[in-house]
Amino acid sequence: MERNPKEQWLAVVNPNAGIGKCEREWSKISKLLDQHQIDYHPVFTERPLHAIDLVVEHIGMGFRKIITVGGDGTMNEVVNGIFKQKHIPADEITTGMISVGTGNDWVRTFNIPIDYEKAILILKKETILLQDAGIIKYQNASKQEQRYFINMAGLGFDGLVAQKTNFDKNRGRGNPLLYIKNIFSSLFSYKSADASIIIDNNNKKKYRLFSIVVGIGRYNGGGLQQVPNAKPDNGVFSLTLIQEMSKWSVIISLRRLFNGTIGNHKKVETLAGKYIRIDSKPSILLEADGESIGHSPVELQIVPKSIKVLINHL
Repeated sequence: MERNPKEQWLAVVNPNAGIGKCEREWSKISKLLDQHQIDYHPVFTERPLHAIDLVVEHIGMGFRKIITVGGDGTMNEVVNGIFKQKHIPADEITTGMISVGTGNDWVRTFNIPIDYEKAILILKKETILLQDAGIIKYQNASKQEQRYFINMAGLGFDGLVAQKTNFDKNRGRGNPLLYIKNIFSSLFSYKSADASIIIDNNNKKKYRLFSIVVGIGRYNGGGLQQVPNAKPDNGVFSLTLIQEMSKWSVIISLRRLFNGTIGNHKKVETLAGKYIRIDSKPSILLEADGESIGHSPVELQIVPKSIKVLINHL
């Protein structure tokens, strides 16, 4: 009997996630899915952004439930595919995650364990939350592009650290402390930039900007709390804006990223808004959900309660 795709899970598997860990672990994950009687159809990404195309194609075939098997970047592509397709509203697609990445940050906000079997049990419970997403318009070389994100976007120093981290991962180098390593290595080459920022309808403010992160989820960089006030379904971005500071001050303040007290630093502002515009001179690097995608100028807009995700009980 032919299976109905509306009743099946589409499993979008990124073999390269976790610096090849997902490819090595897929047989174990697939056996657990079978043991727990999850009816799924696997598809495998073959190149960057391939998950977007796979999701668009398979939603067109009737799939309405998607499991991301990979890292935060794979989840970002799945979400972009959900928004890109035109068959049904994005919030009618259910998506969950078996996290096999390097940072595993999106799942932290929702208390989803990285243990495969426990993550599968959460999928079976189908506890749903409609979470916010963000849409970013940005420059990529001379072109303006746009992309959705569901965890965090960062510019300036954060964008440089993400670029170095992705370079290392693409060369097969990686571990949970990779992001921290690149914080230290980036400090010696990075220079703050003159930036102007508009939040909602407020007046433009000017800063000598070190870094800015815009959060829907709370964590990035493998568990760092750069936006500890972020809530994924409250309809606003949470911002942490860091003004220019000395390298030594950055180093001694790193502990604040682990314990969530970054907002208490005198050079840091924590803000909130639904629309953000950032211009800078010179241009500064941009990352979204850990993926290096372009540079300023940047516009970010919240898309409230637009993605149906499966979560652990909070």
